[in-house]
Amino acid sequence: MHHEVNQHIGISRGGRTTKIHAIVDALGNPLLFQLTSGQVHDSQPACALFDQLAIEGRHVLGDKAYGAQAIRNQLTSQGASYTIPPRTNAKKHWSVDWNRYKERHVIECFFNKIKHFRRVATRYDKLATSFLTFVYIAAIFKLTQ
Repeated sequence: MHHEVNQHIGISRGGRTTKIHAIVDALGNPLLFQLTSGQVHDSQPACALFDQLAIEGRHVLGDKAYGAQAIRNQLTSQGASYTIPPRTNAKKHWSVDWNRYKERHVIECFFNKIKHFRRVATRYDKLATSFLTFVYIAAIFKLTQ
């Protein structure tokens, strides 16, 4: 089991899964990737990903999963602003520019493009490094089309 944790393979009701976390720019071009096991919540690797980028003066769009106080604090402490809607069970709601939030579709479009590669969509690779390498290859291929 320890070996599978290192390979970012999680076990859920749907079987063995791996999540690809990505940050893209406003045009949908990928900037950064990270893998986690399928049962890891989306917000957990977010702070580590934001630490790897210079986001000062940038505007970050995210879905409700990224509305945790720690993530929002990190974004503002790094000089970035954000459009992240609060979860329905949030104790303190904040305002959201819903027109700007519509631009978040670029990340969904990016994932749709790289999942045309069956090897990315189904994770045939046993090793996480091999899988992540092919994610990069798929992204580069889509960027050059």
